Parts: sequence; structure tokens; C-alpha cells
Amino acid sequence: MQSMSKASLKSRVLRAGLWLLAGHGLAQLIRLMSNLIMTRLLVPQMFGMIAVAWIIMTGLQMLSDFGLRQSIVQSSRGEDAQFLGTAWVAQIFRGGILCLLGIGLATGLHFAQALNFMAVGTVYADPQLPLVVAVLAASALISGFESMRIALADRNLALGSVTRMDILSQLAGILCMLVWAMIDRSIWALVVSGLVSSLTRTVLSHVLLPGNRDRWIWSKQALQEIIKFGKWIFLTSILGFAVNSGDRLLLGGLVSSELLGLYSIAFLIVDAVAQIISKLLGTVSFPAFSEVARDRPEALRATYYRFRIPVDLLALFSAGALFSSGTAVIDLLFDDRYRSAGHIVEILSLSLIFIRYGVTEMCCLALGKPRILTELIAIRGAALFVLVPLCFHLFGFDGALWVIALHRAFSLLPIIHFKIKHHLLDLRKELIVLPIFLVGIASGKAFSACSAFFHQVI
Repeated sequence: MQSMSKASLKSRVLRAGLWLLAGHGLAQLIRLMSNLIMTRLLVPQMFGMIAVAWIIMTGLQMLSDFGLRQSIVQSSRGEDAQFLGTAWVAQIFRGGILCLLGIGLATGLHFAQALNFMAVGTVYADPQLPLVVAVLAASALISGFESMRIALADRNLALGSVTRMDILSQLAGILCMLVWAMIDRSIWALVVSGLVSSLTRTVLSHVLLPGNRDRWIWSKQALQEIIKFGKWIFLTSILGFAVNSGDRLLLGGLVSSELLGLYSIAFLIVDAVAQIISKLLGTVSFPAFSEVARDRPEALRATYYRFRIPVDLLALFSAGALFSSGTAVIDLLFDDRYRSAGHIVEILSLSLIFIRYGVTEMCCLALGKPRILTELIAIRGAALFVLVPLCFHLFGFDGALWVIALHRAFSLLPIIHFKIKHHLLDLRKELIVLPIFLVGIASGKAFSACSAFFHQVI
């Protein structure tokens, strides 16, 4: 029975991983192509403003995240109708509250600008920002009605329909954005795109995904279980938002809209790789680790390195390649207005070296120890929010960039301690993958040389 379960898990993980890589790869390609078009229609300042607006809304969502999806994936009651119904009702109420909070925050931002509390020339002082945030707040209300079938699909590693749903919703948003930009070359093309994408995803989650219809159920026992597991997810989400978005939040108050726009373009390039890794970890490895931890805990170490090795190879190769070819990549994809983003890409690429330790973080959750993940993120957040402003004032924009790229290194010692304590450390496997970073650097240099040659010929 165990061998059948193992084979079943292995086949589901492989199938889910292939769906995720294919779907996310296509999504990133669509995203890149649309951005190539939009950067020629809109000015850099608009990308800086929309980045900050979305970060504000994402922050509100993270500040109220009690781990509904993670609870469904990890809990033994994850497929129970009462549990799912309670989670859905909680999600709807959360979406409504977030929408009101977003509008309230936009109102506060408007008055702060009127009272000259915002530094002149920064993104936060832009008079359009409050209205953009207020309109984007509707996306939280829309997303609150998403079906629990998404979380069930994640739990069972059935990602085919979820991938199709995500691609279709992305295409709907991009199509709306392009049509709007052709008529009106303003930031509202980017804003409306986000709303249309959220609405499409919510509708498709009820129409496209298999499963029972979501029902309005309220179970106190189910809610208590969600809160018991989710209290640490709540803290982790707050800190995770601070760490993952803190770079743009901090830079929004330190640099101009144009420079933040260039940073956002560079971030887009590096984040394309980071998102693939994060998706693999959160959508594939976490459900797999949770199932192994429930049924065969003795196999967790072997399962851990089955995920770590491919993730390490992808992260280290990409870090090396972008580190040595960031400028060439930007020159190839964007016009001369964005050339300075190449240097930013090269520094930010080093962050990919550390993102691979997210596999360990998924093990923390699967073992029912979200507190450890909270502590790891708190360490990174402290490093980011203390050192970015300090290094910006001491060494300028480049000093802040180096902190943003390397702040994850501060959590390596606690990660190693956790791995030793739970018998997850294999030093040989940790070290054997490191040379792939040098292979990435060599590949990036070769790409840069070829790109320079073709530029001279043309």
C-alpha cells in the first residue's frame, strides 16, 4: 500500500510540476511580451506608481492572511464540507474588509499629500496615487469570492485546470490593458487590467474547476482549527510582505518615480525566475511535503532533496547568468530609456542564490511548525528595513541594491540549525551544486558577447 501511495505521490508531483512549469513559463512569457509593448506606450514613472499601488494592496491582503489555503492543504479535514464552507465565508468577509481598508488608506494618503507630509518628487507624493489605490481596492472584494476549489486542487496537486484558469485570466487582463492603452496612454490601462484579471479568475474558479459548489457554512470548530494553524501564518504573512515588498516600499520614499520605474523593470526580469521557484515551492512541494509528513515522515529527507537539487540548479544557474548579462538582457528587450535597469538586474540577480532555501521553509509548514518560518522572515525583515535606508544614505542607490540582493543571507544560520535538528542536512548535496553558479556566469558572458557582436553587425 505504501509503495502504491509513493508512486501515486511521485506521479502527481511530476504531473503538477510539469503543469506549473509550462503554465508559469507561458504566463511569464505573456507578461514579458505585454510589458515590452507597454513600455513603448507608457513612460517609466507609470510603472513605478503602479508597483507601489499594488504593493499597498498586497500589503493589506498579507496583513489579514490567516492561511486559509495552507490550512486546507495541511489539515486532515481539508476536504470536509464544513471546513471548506467556513473557509469560504471567512474569505468573503476578509475581501470586503480589505476593500474598505484600501479605500480608507487611499483617503488617508490623499490628505497626507494635501498636508505636504510626503517628500516632493517621490512616488508617494504623486497626486494620482490615492485614486489608483482606491480603485484597485475593488480587486480584494472580487478575489474574496474565489472558489475553495483552487485550494483543493493545490491540496491534491491537480494543477491542470488551475493553470488554464490563471492563463485565461491573465490574457483577459492583458487584452483589456492593450486596448485601453491604444485609446488612452495613461496609468488606468494598468489599473483596469488588474481588475479584469481578478474578476475573470474569480468567475473561472467557479466555472472551470471541478468540484462541489461552494456553500455558505459556518462551523466554530473548523474556524478554531484554521485560526490555530493560521495565527503563525498571519504573522508570517505580515513579515513576508514586509520582506518581499519592502524594497519597493522603502525605495518609494527614497527615490524618484522614474528611478523606481527602472527598478521595477529590473525586478520584473529577476522576479520571473523567482516566481517560478516560489510557485514550485508553494504549489507543488508544500502539498507533497505535507502528505509525506502525514503518512511517511521517515521519507521526508529523501523527498526534500528531490525538490532541492532541481531548485538549486535553476536558481544558481539563473543567478550567475543574470549577474553577468543583465545589461545585455535589458538592451535586447527594452529601448534606451530603460538601459540603466541592466546594472540593477545584475545586482538583484544575486538574491536568487538564497531563494532556493524556500524548500526548507515549506518543510517547516508541512511539519506543522509555522513559527520557525515566522522567525526566519523576521530576521530578514529586520536586516532589510534597518540596512536599506542606512546604506542608501551612506553609499547611495547601489548600496541599497546590495542590501536588497543579499538580505536573505542573514537567515542562513537558523535554516541550517533547523535542518540539522530535523535530520534534513546532507552536506555533500549542499555543496555539489555550487559550481553551477560559475556555469551560469560563463553562459551570461557568452550571451553578452554574442549580443554585442550582433549589435555591431546590425
